[in-house]
Amino acid sequence: MLVGVHLLFNSTPRPKTGRLERAMLPVSILIGLISSLAGIAGTLSKLAFDACLFNSQNFGFVKLPDNCTTGSSIMPHKKNPDVFELTRAKCNKIQALPQQIILIMNNLPCGYFRDLQIIKEVFLPAFEELKDCLRMAAYIINKIQVNEHILDDPKYDNMFSVEEVNRLATGGMPFRDAYKKVGLDIEAGKFTPDKRVHHTHEGSIGNLCNDKIHELMEQVWSGFNFARTREAENRLLGR
Repeated sequence: MLVGVHLLFNSTPRPKTGRLERAMLPVSILIGLISSLAGIAGTLSKLAFDACLFNSQNFGFVKLPDNCTTGSSIMPHKKNPDVFELTRAKCNKIQALPQQIILIMNNLPCGYFRDLQIIKEVFLPAFEELKDCLRMAAYIINKIQVNEHILDDPKYDNMFSVEEVNRLATGGMPFRDAYKKVGLDIEAGKFTPDKRVHHTHEGSIGNLCNDKIHELMEQVWSGFNFARTREAENRLLGR
């Protein structure tokens, strides 16, 4: 009761549900929470995978900071993306958390049983692990170097075939003829792309709309009553 008062639960109306619904409510909240953790971990895991892949010598799109890579015992040129590989593994482990907890509770009736204590062992550490992964990812992203001249390599010339078709069609050539012309030029080895792009539509490389995305995020963020949470924590801890 004392904890409830300090956490301001006394000002929250209790749900008018039956005993069965009240017994299942904490389980539903728990599953929703761990699913949210798993969702964040999934996004972070894919980011780590892409960073490892695009950092490799076969791609070379980005270069990870030296202090976030390790060397090889026999190959002096090699730099292993260990930090992002560990981040990927930790995030994949967190993604398994919902299923792990569901299986612990799988054949339990309503109520509390000692089985549920095992959930703490996998549930509580996940918060700190995910926070560590987020902090490390933010650190690396702020120091990552993008190869801004990667498209100077002739092997990427064909990426601009659509740009050339669009340029010809905009200039008056029928799209079917422009499509055929560019295709034949590429096949004959005569295609010379114009690598200048001027995209303006929303979401394109020339208009990413980052300001609108940030504004939307701020709107969602402001919907959470973090001030109330901090007040409850301070009261509980006597600050």
